[in-house]
Amino acid sequence: MVLEAGIAASSVSWCLVRPLVAQFTTVLSYDRAGFGWSDAPRHACTARDAARDLAGLVEGCGLDEPIVLVGHSFGGLIARVFEQQHPERVAGMVLVDPVVRSEWRDCSGVRRRMLSRGVMLSRRGAWLAKAGVVRFALGMLTSGSTRIPKLLARVSAGRGASVTERLTGEVRKMPRDLWPVIAAHWSRSQSFLAMADYLEQLPLSVTQLDEERSCDDLPLVVLSAASATREAIEEHRHDAALSRRGRHKVISASGHWMPLDAPQEVAAAIRDVVEMQSVL
Repeated sequence: MVLEAGIAASSVSWCLVRPLVAQFTTVLSYDRAGFGWSDAPRHACTARDAARDLAGLVEGCGLDEPIVLVGHSFGGLIARVFEQQHPERVAGMVLVDPVVRSEWRDCSGVRRRMLSRGVMLSRRGAWLAKAGVVRFALGMLTSGSTRIPKLLARVSAGRGASVTERLTGEVRKMPRDLWPVIAAHWSRSQSFLAMADYLEQLPLSVTQLDEERSCDDLPLVVLSAASATREAIEEHRHDAALSRRGRHKVISASGHWMPLDAPQEVAAAIRDVVEMQSVL
């Protein structure tokens, strides 16, 4: 069992899911290049590049048996690209509110401006991290203070939300003892630079998947957040239907950060795939 995090997340984002899954199977989570405890990437940051790194990880860990892949958001895209490249290595998949490809496939207008702004803020975040501003702001936010971080937000991001404020939502959903870990990760400029590179390559990444390729009888569960758009839910249903053993479920009271909002539901979906895989 391998857990693949979202586009700018680390293995820590699985902190609530991992112990639940470990009760019934062996589980592995890792940090993609640039995030968490990993070094900066030495290659392009597309889904295909990440899938190649994942193949190296699987081989390096000596995982000879086919694995169950669990991918959240952009991690779901990586999981599917990996499965298409190495179908013999995949025993099942769980896609947790996977990235909506149709939103980025023909990226123009509002979406293009949104992506460009995300890249710009990420690169600005790298500068702020190098200057020590991010460490200070995250420290203040996680300790409960908001006045100084909001002032820094206006200074660093103008009318937009500060990169530090955006990160705080993720941090506060995690166990409090992990807050310093997340703050330490995002106090490094390389995390912001990697995020900028992955965001910049997102339109290319979604084209690297054969969207209509059948998954045959592969055990597959696709989870949609309750907050997902109708377009997202339709795409998720489509993806689940690519397998004759595919299932789709909308998780109530969950936002996009489902591994933190609904870890029990994610773990239950993983168990379903493990059980489906075991009876093949």
